[in-house]
Amino acid sequence: MANSITLANVEAGYGSVRVLHDVSLRVEDGETVVLLGSNGNGKSTLIKCITGIVTPTGGTISLERDRAIVDLVGMTPEAIVDLGIALVPEGRRLFPALSVEENLMLGAFRPAARARIGDNLDFVYEAFPVLRERRRQQAGSMSGGEQQMVALGRALMSAPKILLVDEPSVGLAPILVSRVIAKIAELKARTRLTVLMAEQNFNQAIRIADRAYVMVHGRIEFEGRSAAELQDNPMIKRYYLGG
Repeated sequence: MANSITLANVEAGYGSVRVLHDVSLRVEDGETVVLLGSNGNGKSTLIKCITGIVTPTGGTISLERDRAIVDLVGMTPEAIVDLGIALVPEGRRLFPALSVEENLMLGAFRPAARARIGDNLDFVYEAFPVLRERRRQQAGSMSGGEQQMVALGRALMSAPKILLVDEPSVGLAPILVSRVIAKIAELKARTRLTVLMAEQNFNQAIRIADRAYVMVHGRIEFEGRSAAELQDNPMIKRYYLGG
């Protein structure tokens, strides 16, 4: 069953401010694709367009699912989640006064996930054993790395086929960034997910990327089809590797 996303000539912004300019990209079934770029270059806006939080002013966003093409533009975020697309938002966006388990359960509202709540919860606790130990703890009292685990677990509770991860390294110490990126790769392999990750930490992101797109001022400036191709690119060397 194919689960891929295609953006073609997407334009988007906020009011009179245009953020995305003629953006085209594709995430193939089973791939991990990374959007690279520093803050303010449009990565999060692109993710929000896919999830229906921001409506593009031009272009198309389509999901290939069960050999059918679904136009995502104009759909509500709830309907997009119900198609099997889950978001791990920048900054985690947990409910701090609720417990870890209560936050996780909020991810299981879509019909396809409700019948498998027990199995999905067991899977999340197996993937993140510390969350089982602290399932009654308020999410807001946990460390940044632990909160990121809750955010990932909440997304997995919806039994997604496509996982969108927005800036997982924000606010985390370098050692935790490495662990979180590694965990995303592990979860992708175990659940056969298709992953699109927006990230500015180049060295960590390319550890798990099959391909990557570099965004500059709301445009795709470069597509790297391998880690070696990314590392050899002059723009990457200049902006990310100090070359």
